[in-house]
Amino acid sequence: MSAQPEHTPTPSYAPAPGAPAELLAQLRADPRAAQWAPAFEREWAAALEESRRTFSLGGLYEVIQDWQGRLASAPAVDAFVASGYDDSDFIDIAELRGRRR
Repeated sequence: MSAQPEHTPTPSYAPAPGAPAELLAQLRADPRAAQWAPAFEREWAAALEESRRTFSLGGLYEVIQDWQGRLASAPAVDAFVASGYDDSDFIDIAELRGRRR
C-alpha cells in the first residue's frame, strides 16, 4: 500500500519556484506586453485561487506551460503574419467545436 492515492496524476512538468516571476518578466519585455502581461496575471490569479480551493497544482502548471508556449511560438506567428500568406480560407475553431456537439 502506498501513501499516495493511485488516482492522483503526477504532473509531467514541475516548473521551478521562480518560473512565474521569470515568465512575467519575459512577458513584460515582449512587444505584446500591454495585452499579455495583464492576461497572464489574470490567469495566474485564477489558477492560484483554484489551487487554494482544490489543493492541486495542475492549474498553475498549465498556466505556466501555456504562456511559455505562447512566448516560444510568437516569433513563428510574427513571421507568418509578416509573410503575407493568405489565410482567408481558415476554419474557425469555434465552428469546428460546434460541429462535434
